[in-house]
Amino acid sequence: MIELDRRTFIKGAGAGGATCALATLLPGSLAALEQQPLKAVGKEVASICEMCSTRCPISARVVDGKNVFISGNKEAKSFGGKVCARGGAGHSLLYDPQRIVNPLRRVGERGEGQWEEITWQQAYQTIAKNLNDIKAKHGAEAVAFSSKSGSLSGHLFHLGKAFGSPNSFTHASTCPGGYVIAAKAMFGTKVKRDLGNSKYIINFGHNLYEGINMSETRGMMKAQMEKNAKLVVFEPRFSVVADKADEWFAIRPGTDLAVALALCHVLIEDKLYDHAFIEQHVVGFEAFAEEVKAYTPEWAQGVSDVPAKDIRRIAHEYAAHAPHAVVDFGHRATFTPEEFDMRRALFAANVLIGNIERKGGLYLGKKAKTYNKFAGNKVAPTLGKPGVEGLPKPTAKRIDQVDEQYAMMWSSGGIYQTILDATLEAKPYQLKAWVMSRTNPMQTMTDRARVVESLKKLDFVVCCDVYISETAAYADIILPESTYLERDEEIADKSGKNPAYYVRQRVVETIGQTKPSWQIFKELGEEMGLGQFFPWENMESLQLLQVNRDVTLWNTIKEKGYVSYGKPLMLREPSMVAAFTAHYPEAKATDADGTYASAMSFKTPSGKIELSSDKVEKMAAGRGVIKYRPVQLKQADELYFIQGKVAVHTNGATHNIPMLANLMSDNGVWIHPLTAGKLGISSGDKIRLSSSVGSEEGMALVTPGIRQDTVFAYMGFGSKNKELARATGKGIHCGNLLPHQTAPICGMNIHTTGITLAKI
Repeated sequence: MIELDRRTFIKGAGAGGATCALATLLPGSLAALEQQPLKAVGKEVASICEMCSTRCPISARVVDGKNVFISGNKEAKSFGGKVCARGGAGHSLLYDPQRIVNPLRRVGERGEGQWEEITWQQAYQTIAKNLNDIKAKHGAEAVAFSSKSGSLSGHLFHLGKAFGSPNSFTHASTCPGGYVIAAKAMFGTKVKRDLGNSKYIINFGHNLYEGINMSETRGMMKAQMEKNAKLVVFEPRFSVVADKADEWFAIRPGTDLAVALALCHVLIEDKLYDHAFIEQHVVGFEAFAEEVKAYTPEWAQGVSDVPAKDIRRIAHEYAAHAPHAVVDFGHRATFTPEEFDMRRALFAANVLIGNIERKGGLYLGKKAKTYNKFAGNKVAPTLGKPGVEGLPKPTAKRIDQVDEQYAMMWSSGGIYQTILDATLEAKPYQLKAWVMSRTNPMQTMTDRARVVESLKKLDFVVCCDVYISETAAYADIILPESTYLERDEEIADKSGKNPAYYVRQRVVETIGQTKPSWQIFKELGEEMGLGQFFPWENMESLQLLQVNRDVTLWNTIKEKGYVSYGKPLMLREPSMVAAFTAHYPEAKATDADGTYASAMSFKTPSGKIELSSDKVEKMAAGRGVIKYRPVQLKQADELYFIQGKVAVHTNGATHNIPMLANLMSDNGVWIHPLTAGKLGISSGDKIRLSSSVGSEEGMALVTPGIRQDTVFAYMGFGSKNKELARATGKGIHCGNLLPHQTAPICGMNIHTTGITLAKI
């Protein structure tokens, strides 16, 4: 056991030139192993990136036993065979001396940074005993399981269900949940955007040129560069997407909903909407139209600072390009308590021009089962979903009560931050333990002090991760997961306009004693006496179950890494339907207009798009119809504080990776020159930001690219776990300034607040 201090941290340099000599002393770290050449699994391996949640298809090969070269998989056409800066830097995870490659057990107080190396068996036995003891005394529901979304979550949540706990959570309520739940309320399912074929794009802070999604980012580039599409951006700061726009409006934070409703007002009052589409495919239009009568552009100007004349003009320009136009429904924008209705209003602006299932608009994904019905033939194989006989259904209520006020939230996603309420206030009952996989709530949740308090109060905390993250530093046991370049996973569905599948595969042999998460939670389940719920032997057996033991299909997917089937299809786009029916002689008969419009259905109670929702009304009286409700995000003497993504980092997940830490290790605070001048602040000055819940010190970046009443910082910096971090200790910690507040219906954390600013 070794105690870590600041002196040991600064003794030398490690991979990528970043300071990390401390890793030579850290038990369980890669630095403690004798360096060996990387062992390639194959000459060129097709796989899936994991440097952000997009999970782009990649191709990777080992170079001279020293490095891994990562490029895009050319089979995935919409991704362009490319990777972003984060994807290209993934190889530096492998040989980073600070990486954890052996299980660790905490010695001393939580957060002190004292660890001892243990075996996997010791780790499993310790976890099994603690969790089973808690279950016996308090019930399985006293244990929460949380994971990064996607492939990493399934096996942990399977363990949680087998254990008997209903409490499983992804990061949904801290990032993407708002627009997903709004789509579920209106369409009954997720929808996708066809940016590449759009001729007019209205954007409310969805910064695809920094929060990069390779397919969608390339789609927007294609629209602007090849289709000459106009891009209009409403955002409080001059972001990269605002810089590339034809028009930028520095909207007041939290007023996106007002502008979106004013756009809808103009579309309806000036008869610019698609009457026929509304008549055939939409319910609740009358109630919505009546509500938006009051939301004139003049009213919106007073709320948002966007000129009324521009709102009217933009609405008319947008309608003139219909249906090949889109209002981007966003991802992470300026969050307010009215997040749910803000996203619904953005969807409504699309529905009004009838751009659903049209080029340049919105569409529903075409998975194999649906696609094959239209083709009249088995064009694409369907994947099986291996089931487990006798898997128990938890009987206790979830701590977030998603079956009540948050009924739209999917149960495996959950209202993540309610873990804190259940731990600190026993709401609705007392939580005793937290098991998490590759998630960092210390960075991604609001009110960091509450997160620390919760982690200290819990009886038992387990973290499965690649590094000792800011959160893992408070764990009792740390389980070292293999990086995405060292593990195989299930085949995943990547369907868009036509069915597609891809798979993550090992590129190099495992380094140290790390294991893939599926194996970790299977072996832990067996140690806990739950082995009957993990009948598969390995990942190959799981993959073969997915493809219904079709070895030829299995080999094809593994060889290519990404496989798509059929011709792209949008149900209301005549040219695409014509090409589809010409290609498939047994295809479903079209409507008289040459489309499949009449076959379009939605998983809502009415089977149509719901501009007003009786279901939502029953959940919360007065919320069935989209409407504007004023919110107060700051006091009169405060500045708005907003955050966003940067192109070289992914929220709180990549800031310690050597190459990316070197590219950006600090998050200077954007301040308008007039605001800075009043406070005597210049670029490079040390400043203090204070909110109702915390205070942070950072560096000023004075720029005209921000509103005078607003300051901005990129997310993921300012880690308080400085002894174990390479670069994240620099800059301000956004979560330490944000209060613990949850939006109704969608359950999102609120990411806008008021702060005071002072020069140090």
